[in-house]
Amino acid sequence: MRNSMLKLASMSVAISAIAMSAPAFAQEASEEAAGPVTVSGGAALVSDYRFRGVSLSDKGIAIQPFLTVKHESGLYVGAWGSNIAENAGDDLELDLYAGFSGGDKLTYDIGATYYVYPGVSSVNYVEFTGKLGSTLGPATVGVQLSYVPSQDNTGNDDNLYLGSSATIAVPNSPISIVGTLGMEDGAFTAGNDKLDWSLGLNAAVSGFTLGASYVDTNRRSIFAPKDSTAALVFSVSYGF
Repeated sequence: MRNSMLKLASMSVAISAIAMSAPAFAQEASEEAAGPVTVSGGAALVSDYRFRGVSLSDKGIAIQPFLTVKHESGLYVGAWGSNIAENAGDDLELDLYAGFSGGDKLTYDIGATYYVYPGVSSVNYVEFTGKLGSTLGPATVGVQLSYVPSQDNTGNDDNLYLGSSATIAVPNSPISIVGTLGMEDGAFTAGNDKLDWSLGLNAAVSGFTLGASYVDTNRRSIFAPKDSTAALVFSVSYGF
């Protein structure tokens, strides 16, 4: 099944700035402030595409562009892509997502992502995700719950992922400390609980975000058994 589910950095480390990330709902990037509709996008170059602790690029470099269109009501649609290596078909993953986000002191994001693997439609699948976030002093914290309902391409089994993230800005500097922790169980873990975690630094430099994170998981993936060992992942991203 999915060489992908193993993807979240997602957007984490991609969560931390796009170093892995993954699918990703309202992707974070600077937005132009005019009109009821805003368009944001960008791209990241990562030394290893990690999704929930597992490498989907065979520990190789990946390029990950993304684009999001959002209405002032909170509705948004977008796409995120990456080259991959753990796929029997074309070496490409395309995540199509849509949802609704908003909030001030407590932010929320509810949406769905359709994971597409051109040339291997037998592994495409849908995942639903809810996220909550808040700012506590210099820290921004968030939690997410992602659910993959039973479907043909998941072996008629469901999958559950619970993740958390925290970003702490270092005072008087462009540097932030970023950490993530997640637990997964279901179709993509053969019924065994799997933990993944990351800890790293991001730095905003001349419009770019530079990142370096340690990524690990306690269980080898059934999709990429050799690519779940701990690694230091580097990234550079730019958003508009």
